[in-house]
Amino acid sequence: MDIVVCIKQVPDTATVRFDKEKGTIIREGVQSIINPPDLHALEAGLSLRDQFGGKVTVLTMGPPQAESALRDALSLGADEAVLLSDRAFAAADTLATTYTLLKAIQKIGLPELILCGTHAIDGDTAQVGPGLAARLGWPSITQVAGIEAVEDGAKLLLKRLIDQGYEMVEAELPVLLTCHKTLNTPRVPSLKAKMRAKKAQIPVWSHEDIGAEPDKIGISGSPTWVDSTFVPAFEAKKEMLQGSPEEQVDALIKRLKESGLI
Repeated sequence: MDIVVCIKQVPDTATVRFDKEKGTIIREGVQSIINPPDLHALEAGLSLRDQFGGKVTVLTMGPPQAESALRDALSLGADEAVLLSDRAFAAADTLATTYTLLKAIQKIGLPELILCGTHAIDGDTAQVGPGLAARLGWPSITQVAGIEAVEDGAKLLLKRLIDQGYEMVEAELPVLLTCHKTLNTPRVPSLKAKMRAKKAQIPVWSHEDIGAEPDKIGISGSPTWVDSTFVPAFEAKKEMLQGSPEEQVDALIKRLKESGLI
């Protein structure tokens, strides 16, 4: 079973800081990690490969330093990795991103299964997985919390989270899945695997390498953009209500009505 796992390198939210004057994230000194939901997608791909054979190719789009995320994925057991890095890819929204990923996957060779995380913890759109499936003309199943392969891997029986609980879905390959954090527990790399990943050759593809049209990538291919970014201001006030308990209740109700809360 040939599988492509799409991952993203993101800032570690535990150490992220924000420049209020510039309205930007302060990236200096902030550790970058594999987007946590993507680790569950990678683990799902590795488990299916271990069961049915084939290979797992990890794909990411980002600046040159995103190579470190791919090496982390290789240390976890991925067979191959590809980095899409080109200044022309910068400032891409989800529409331009899915087009770029599509062109890269076509160059790699269409797999039987594509796995993504449910969302990225920086943008939090949850659009890339379904958007990529739409470009491929494939079905997509989101919020997958359980995977059971049937008929020698030709079909997948999936547990999909919904608001009321979950539903069971049967899907034939090829299909794209977005993987929920409850799906599995990502494995831990061994020292030997880390050393092997450190020496691995990772191809870097530009927009020319994948045959992408310049007006469909990066900011040129993005009909949406970030106009401004800010941290919401929070101001807390307190007021001590005087009098008997009954008087305090009456005063509280009056304040809530004045504020429009009731």
